Amino acid sequence: MIEGTVNERLEAAVTLTVGGTSGRESSVDAVVDTGYSGHLTLPPSIVASLGLRPAGTSRAMLADGSEVRFNFYGATVLWAGRALDIQVDEADAVPLVGMDLLHGHRLQIDVKNGGSVLIETSAV
Repeated sequence: MIEGTVNERLEAAVTLTVGGTSGRESSVDAVVDTGYSGHLTLPPSIVASLGLRPAGTSRAMLADGSEVRFNFYGATVLWAGRALDIQVDEADAVPLVGMDLLHGHRLQIDVKNGGSVLIETSAV
């Protein structure tokens, strides 16, 4: 189970440990974004501090209809007590947890400042 808190902007936030291939790790505060279909986004500064190496480039369409290109990387995230190899998309924004990482889990949010965020393995 992963626990987090709803922040003052009413965003569901969790803290994750992310590791790179070099063995470096970082504690990352990330916002749950059900509109993002990937695993995890990280800003360039965290990508660099973890020593992640580019695995490729991709494109995405944003909510406003514009299209962006971005680099993606391989990384490891400690998720509900397990180390998972995931794809990290580089984005110059706050880190986001997306639906690919949430797949197979139940998300419960008490939507109020300071409310609880619970992510647990789904029984289904």
